[in-house]
Amino acid sequence: MPRMLDVSEDVRAEIGDAEADRLLVGDNAPGSYDCTSCRTPGHSEQERTSTVLFVGDETAVLAFAHATCIPSQVVQVAEEQLQGAVRSITGDDGSGGAAQPQGPSTEQAVLGITSGLVLIDDELHPALVVEPTGAIARPGTDGSRGDEFLQLLLEQGFHPVHRMDQVPAVLHGWSILLAMGQLHAVLQPGTGGGAPVAWWQAHAPLQVTEGWRTAANKSQTVLVFAAPAGSIGQQPREDLLRDALDRAAAAGLLVAAAMPLAGT
Repeated sequence: MPRMLDVSEDVRAEIGDAEADRLLVGDNAPGSYDCTSCRTPGHSEQERTSTVLFVGDETAVLAFAHATCIPSQVVQVAEEQLQGAVRSITGDDGSGGAAQPQGPSTEQAVLGITSGLVLIDDELHPALVVEPTGAIARPGTDGSRGDEFLQLLLEQGFHPVHRMDQVPAVLHGWSILLAMGQLHAVLQPGTGGGAPVAWWQAHAPLQVTEGWRTAANKSQTVLVFAAPAGSIGQQPREDLLRDALDRAAAAGLLVAAAMPLAGT
């Protein structure tokens, strides 16, 4: 039976017309599936379904998602990350534990990621807080100008936050990859209009709370806050995280942007 599949032009270009056509007529597409975004059941014969192609250096994985969760698209990911996704799909996570919330930056310091729900204007918003472990120098420089982390983000389109009383503006072209119910990456536009690439990516899929995932799937938007090393710290509770964000904002050390889930 034909499937209610959305196959984007980018996905079709990667898998070829013949494979795309086989999917659309139901030859190689599952009827039922677990949505790669929200992890709830879906059925491609009963509801619009997106084909999502994860592409690594040597491996490609075709997954399926509710069209209301994420659009059909190609997502470039690191080979190690994709292998982790394959283990998740097959039920073999290989680790027995949650991922460490850190990923590579452009310099020696690494970026720490903390997830939490942030209250703004009486509404809870899913948020990610990014803080490097050390000073970030501008690529190609020797670091003599000091920490340029915030300036680099401002140049990318982030906005300063002086008070935590408004939802930040959407940063077009950036997105949050929440696949198989776990946080995989923060994506930024590819060069020359190419496929999105990871600005930050988890060493292995990062667990988020059910409440955070539910809020993210409801709003289809995640708020991303960033501060220099030492401004936020590892806060064990969301109320303490909010206090740290308030202090960083008051000190002029916070920038933010809103990003859609796996948007392009």
